[in-house]
Amino acid sequence: MVSKIVKVVNAEGMHMRPAGIITKAAKSHPDSEIIMKANGKEIKATAVMQIMSAGIKKGTDVEIIVTGGNEESVLDEFVKMFEDGFGE
Repeated sequence: MVSKIVKVVNAEGMHMRPAGIITKAAKSHPDSEIIMKANGKEIKATAVMQIMSAGIKKGTDVEIIVTGGNEESVLDEFVKMFEDGFGE
C-alpha cells in the first residue's frame, strides 16, 4: 500500500469531468485498488457518483491510497492528474 495527500487545484472542484477522468484511469488498472479519502469519506476511484457526491471543492486535501499491482506508478499517475488540474 502506498498513499499521498494532494490538494484539489480545479476551480470547480471534483465535478463530472474530473470524476470521469479519475474513474476511467482507475478502471485501466484492474490489478490495483484506488481509494480516495476526503471530507471524512472513503471513496472508490471507480465510482463516479461517489466522487461527485463527496463534495470535494478547490483546496480540499485528498489522500490517494493504492494497493495491488504497480502501486508506485499508479499513485504517481493519480497525483499528476490532481496536480495538473485534470487539464482544466
